[in-house]
Amino acid sequence: MAYSEKLAERIRQQLHDETGVVDKKMFGGLAFLVNGNMSCGVVGEELMVRVGPDVYEAALAEPGAREMDFTGRPMKGMVYVSADDIRTAKRLAFWVEKGLKFAQSLPAK
Repeated sequence: MAYSEKLAERIRQQLHDETGVVDKKMFGGLAFLVNGNMSCGVVGEELMVRVGPDVYEAALAEPGAREMDFTGRPMKGMVYVSADDIRTAKRLAFWVEKGLKFAQSLPAK
């Protein structure tokens, strides 16, 4: 599956000041890892965000968010965000920050 290079570049710009960030092809798209832990990524035109189990339900209540069901079953703690919801830098930053915060809360790999 191809992924949006434009969205990937926008995410890189959001994360450019953070240390320990690398991108890696995963899930048929591109994932951004922080200290070895996935924080967010791009699948097709959508943003994938690892928000964690504690804020999962609140994240699903946000506009444009839905369960990440890549495997056919919802992946608790991870959401897809529609391309329409992340058109502005502010909304993209909102989601990237959620993924970054969760990844930084985990032990480095």
